[in-house]
Amino acid sequence: MSDLQGLVVRQANLADTQDAQALIQLMDHYARDPMGGGSGLSDHSRRNLVEALHSRVGCWVLLAYLADEPVGLLTAIEGFSTFRCQPLLNIHDLIVDRNHRGQGISRQLMAAIEQIALEQGCCKLTLEVLEGNEIAQAAYRAFGFAGYQLDPKMGQALFWEKAL
Repeated sequence: MSDLQGLVVRQANLADTQDAQALIQLMDHYARDPMGGGSGLSDHSRRNLVEALHSRVGCWVLLAYLADEPVGLLTAIEGFSTFRCQPLLNIHDLIVDRNHRGQGISRQLMAAIEQIALEQGCCKLTLEVLEGNEIAQAAYRAFGFAGYQLDPKMGQALFWEKAL
């Protein structure tokens, strides 16, 4: 999808051993980072993540390679906007290897998923970001992301979870 100064961004082939290993390597790299929880991927995720993502409909996994080294990953999963009656893509993971940050890799990954979202007829891209992750917030703002609200009197939308 992209080739800029040796960087190649493309859709992963999760049936391919190299791409599958790159996915696990980059996910573990992120999980070990304070922004990813700091503890690495669980054994369950290491064993099952590739197959689980590969079997999902509406899931896109993009890899960024510099030469033959995996340096970035973006995972997006389709959702649906009932207000717009159109699909959307939620960027669930956006990872750049710490040794390759600041080179525009995340921008290339986001441009590639935006193109896919347009091709799929999506009305928007969504993502979540930690309050303390100011570097990621700046990158997302530069790419056009912003918090949203339906009515200013009601305030910004919040992302919550309930673990099951």
